[in-house]
Amino acid sequence: MISIEDFKKVDIAVGEILSAEKIPETDKLLKLLVNLGEEKPRQIVSGISLYFPDYSVLVGKKCMFVANLEPRTFRGLESQGMILAVSTEDGKFSLLEPNSQIPPSTRAK
Repeated sequence: MISIEDFKKVDIAVGEILSAEKIPETDKLLKLLVNLGEEKPRQIVSGISLYFPDYSVLVGKKCMFVANLEPRTFRGLESQGMILAVSTEDGKFSLLEPNSQIPPSTRAK
């Protein structure tokens, strides 16, 4: 269990995926460029490519991201956040997507 104060530390934001590309020589990794309403897009590396054989369908999607996660490097690429998703034991998968009227940079409250 975490306290409400710990939970409040997590910066969950709406981001719009501007580009998505498969990271060569990996099974699961995609490199996403995401608009979180900041001066420049963020690079986010995510292990979701198995769910998106045509990863171009991600471009233009608005999804929820953790914006204040400590950067981490995957295959030499820095990931500056995390996309939020859910999956089930039997392979169902979904990105967490806000209502289409919610603009990028909107923060969860």
